[in-house]
Amino acid sequence: MKKLNSHRIGVDSGIAHGFSDFADGGEMWSGNGERVRHVPVEFSEAFLKQPVVHLGFAMWDISNSANTRVELTVENITPLGFTAVFKTWGDTQVARLRANWMAIGEVEDEDVWDV
Repeated sequence: MKKLNSHRIGVDSGIAHGFSDFADGGEMWSGNGERVRHVPVEFSEAFLKQPVVHLGFAMWDISNSANTRVELTVENITPLGFTAVFKTWGDTQVARLRANWMAIGEVEDEDVWDV
């Protein structure tokens, strides 16, 4: 469990725009086998330490001609941002994906002085 000082908690959130491969025949739509897309996300301001990041599907557009196989994960979390990772495999055709994210962690507080 990550414990935070109550007067220094910051919450940031946004949308990770994954991809839209349907219109141009991109690999997530037209490919086969394992396919991965890495999307860098920057926080609106830096956290003091690595925050906790939650990521969830906001939108997915997937063909109904095969099984739905999608994995959504977070990598490389730093005080400045993280990487959202979208994966699929087999014959799944993913046209578009988008994810909502939220980060919670310690932030600067102008009332706290290090003397």
